[in-house]
This record gives sequence, C-alpha cells and structure tokens, in this order.
Amino acid sequence: MAIKRVVTQFGMGTSIRSRNYTEAAARAIRDALWHNSLNVADAFGFPREAMFINVEIGVQQPDAVDTAALLKIFPYGKPSVKVVKGGLDIPRREKEGWSVIANAAVMVSFDMERTHD
Repeated sequence: MAIKRVVTQFGMGTSIRSRNYTEAAARAIRDALWHNSLNVADAFGFPREAMFINVEIGVQQPDAVDTAALLKIFPYGKPSVKVVKGGLDIPRREKEGWSVIANAAVMVSFDMERTHD
C-alpha cells in the first residue's frame, strides 16, 4: 500500500450550555467538512469508499466523547476517530458550569498504488 494524504481540513465546534463533548466534537467535524466541496476521489479516479478518513479531535475531557457517534457523520469512506486532550473549557461568568470548545483535524488519504487486473 502507498497511503498518501491529499487533504487536511480543520474545524471548531462548541457546546455552549450543555457541556456535551460529543456534540462539540461533531460540530467541529462538520465545520471542517462543510466549508469545502472537494472532489478528490473523482480527481484521482477513485470511488468515495476508497477514502481513508482520519479524524483527530481535541477536547479537555477525551473520555467523554462517543467516537461511535462521530463515525456516523461520514456517509462513505473508511473513517477513524482519535480523541486527545485539547480544546478548551471556558468557565461561564453568570452561571455554574462551562462551555466546551472542540478542535478537529480531518485528514483524507488514498492508497495511491493502483492494482492492475
């Protein structure tokens, strides 16, 4: 295999009141994906299902993220999600609690080594 990254996209998502790390992470992924319309699979002559989609999410409480829920965001390709400590928890001034900020990096790769029939 000759896996080569062809796209890196970045996004940010928040959970202002509910402190939901999974929702903030999902919003960060959507932010990264939906600001672009990239047709890289078509450009290389690959089916969309051939995409390797590696996602890295940064939040302050990585164990609070449901990675299975995040995988459902992707309608095709071979996604994987890794959650690390990052992002921000911002204390709320007027109330108890905090707001969550998640950061996402979405990297799309292909196996560039074509097989010949």
